[in-house]
Amino acid sequence: MKLELVVLPVADVDRAKAFFVETLGFVADVDVQPAPGVRVVQVTPPLSGCSLGFGTGLGAYDGVPGSVHDLHLVVEDIDAARSELVGRGVDVAPPWDAGGGVRYASFSDPDGNRFLLQEMPWRRGETF
Repeated sequence: MKLELVVLPVADVDRAKAFFVETLGFVADVDVQPAPGVRVVQVTPPLSGCSLGFGTGLGAYDGVPGSVHDLHLVVEDIDAARSELVGRGVDVAPPWDAGGGVRYASFSDPDGNRFLLQEMPWRRGETF
């Protein structure tokens, strides 16, 4: 089994897509309207095998916007990743050490869904 899609509840599909693609730099994989009232959007972080999906008109999208917390975005260098996102206008908390060299920094999308940048010292170079 492989996890390839996490459904994210959002209030405004266009705003969410702009945030993830234009602000965070995710890849816009899908944006289709396969039936009246249905819109399916899928975006993927660079280098990731798992995407975020959101849209309208399907029961999968009926969640409460802002209710998803602590989706981990693993990065090789949290300071560089944070600096890049801050430079793109994202309000990213300063990194904190969770022990064992694992560090986190949090930010939210426009709906309040929360993400964690995660750096693990054993995931660098070829092991990243």
